[in-house]
Amino acid sequence: MKADLHVHTLYSNDGRTTLEDLIEFSVAKGIGCVAVTDHNSFEAYEHLKDNGKVIIIPAEEVSSKEGHIVALGIDRLIPRGRSIQETIDLIHEAGGYAFAAHPYRWWSGLGEKNTIEYPFDGIEARNGRSIPSANVKSEALAKRIGKPISAGSDAHTPRHIGEGYVEIPDSVKTWKDVVEAVMAGKATAHSDSRGMVGTFKYGSKSIGEWMLRGFKKM
Repeated sequence: MKADLHVHTLYSNDGRTTLEDLIEFSVAKGIGCVAVTDHNSFEAYEHLKDNGKVIIIPAEEVSSKEGHIVALGIDRLIPRGRSIQETIDLIHEAGGYAFAAHPYRWWSGLGEKNTIEYPFDGIEARNGRSIPSANVKSEALAKRIGKPISAGSDAHTPRHIGEGYVEIPDSVKTWKDVVEAVMAGKATAHSDSRGMVGTFKYGSKSIGEWMLRGFKKM
């Protein structure tokens, strides 16, 4: 099964994917499971969990003070703006796992030092919106420190869903099975990478927004 473990919907302030589109495009692209990782929002899961077509993992992309953290398998909203350690602790209290999201993306990633020094449960090894070198370094870092890996498209529009995913055993039936497979090291990461033109456009837009936010990580 292919599981895209990083997807945004309209519940993200920069997302444009409707809940209906998420299901439709996931099915069309052969994605059997999606982690809905809206920025600092947990609303979409309740609307999507019983769709009957795609397994939905309750998740969130949390903006810590130092960068983005993907929370997989949580049962509540994780507040933004906390320290890395406090964010990880809150994710664990919510029954979830904390993954360092796109660690080498300098305006929203945690950076290598933080990713190594804090007790993350895993690392996002591949991200469809990251440049090739960042994906190579993320995957190498995960292997070097022996952490489970995730991967996702980081799609903010429907057409990008499935451009990053993990491949896991087809025997999984529930979102808990998917998360257990990831944590057991049974996931293989795949993704496209952002090209130079796309990187320039995306980087210019994101850095401008970052400056307007007062250098806050969204």
